[in-house]
Amino acid sequence: MATEKKNAGVEEEPSFDARLERLEAIVAELEDGGLGLEEAIARYQEGIEHVKLCHGTLAGFRKQVEELSREADAALRPFDGDPDLPSD
Repeated sequence: MATEKKNAGVEEEPSFDARLERLEAIVAELEDGGLGLEEAIARYQEGIEHVKLCHGTLAGFRKQVEELSREADAALRPFDGDPDLPSD
C-alpha cells in the first residue's frame, strides 16, 4: 500500500512500444490530411519528440546488447588449461 502512495504522484513513462505505436498513429493522421495546419504542426512536433525518445531508448538497448555480447564472449572463450582443447 505504501508503494501505491509512493508511485501515485509519479507518472509512468510510456514504453518504447507505446511510443512507437503513438508515432505510427501520428504519421497516419498526418498522411490522412484531415488536420488543420496548427493541429498538423502540433502532431508533427509530438512525433519528433517520440522519435528522439525512441532513438535514445534504442541507443541504450544497443549498448546493453553490446555489453552482454562482450560478457558472453569472455565467458565462452576457452582457457589455456582446458583439457578438451586440441594441443598443437
